[in-house]
Amino acid sequence: METRILKFLTFLIYFFHLHSKGTAAPVGVCYSRAATNLPPTSAVVSLLKSNGITRVRIYRPDPETLTAFKGTEIELLIGVPNEQLAALANSTAVAAASWLQSNILSAVDPSQVPYLAVGNDVLLKDPNLTPYLVPAVLNLYGALQRLGLENTIKLSSPVGAAVMSAAYPPSSAAFDLNQAAAIVPLLQFLRDTDSPLMVNVYPFYSYVGNPKSLTLDYALFRSSTIEIDQNLGYTNMFDATIDAFVYAMEREGFRDIPVVVAETGWPTAGGEAAGADNAMTYNWNVMMRASSNFGTPKRPGIGVEVFLFDLFDENEKKGSQYEKHFGIFRVDGAKAYDLRFN
Repeated sequence: METRILKFLTFLIYFFHLHSKGTAAPVGVCYSRAATNLPPTSAVVSLLKSNGITRVRIYRPDPETLTAFKGTEIELLIGVPNEQLAALANSTAVAAASWLQSNILSAVDPSQVPYLAVGNDVLLKDPNLTPYLVPAVLNLYGALQRLGLENTIKLSSPVGAAVMSAAYPPSSAAFDLNQAAAIVPLLQFLRDTDSPLMVNVYPFYSYVGNPKSLTLDYALFRSSTIEIDQNLGYTNMFDATIDAFVYAMEREGFRDIPVVVAETGWPTAGGEAAGADNAMTYNWNVMMRASSNFGTPKRPGIGVEVFLFDLFDENEKKGSQYEKHFGIFRVDGAKAYDLRFN
């Protein structure tokens, strides 16, 4: 009886928040460019505008690319490449300010840049650069202070679920002890500067990596089963992963740091469970949760800002075949599936 009541209450909370009128979390799109056949950035900007997309993640601060966005109403999450971390960490705030001016602020107005992503999944992809991550963040923050932009542009560094030694059930989540030396100072900075933890969330990878333990329906928001954890009900892997990060932060003593999903998506081809229908189902459900103020079971009513990966397929992407097929649009501007942003 208690389980039935809990399931009913979970449904009511979901329904209420999905139809409430609170401030919606923005939905953006990632603009990764590991491809040889992409349209010019001017055409990309037109495509974004015509589809009502007002936030974009750009992975490298190429001034020519950024200039195409100048004066538009499109806001940018701009990446500081991993290979820049050592130089920025070993420099000064003055040198970091010069780097910002040359690579970003000379090309686009700072009012269009709510976030800088300092590195991407550094602890997993480039562990040798881990010692440079927080020093680089601190020097860039000092640079923003010198420029009077510390309250305009927020700094963070996207991490993936691999930084946790345990992630399921969410309440058991904890950061890997080997990563604590980098994670804890980063969280301290985020709390002190009222900045979000950026996370890369991919239920697709979780399903492909462990299909015997995770159902496709749970990954795609289609599950009719509610997984109970600490009196909270979970119907999908997206919510469970975000709350795992929240629990892991709380375990380190950080309770109120917001979460921004800097990447999430589903491929349309290239492997098991990849396909346009599944990509549509996953991304549409993510968008609906973000465009309402639904939140997660751990943080109901607190909307989660998301950036969907990716704008186009990438024919030069390395790794498994499906890595090349996350595009929401085709290079001619047609949609790979009918995902509507406006």
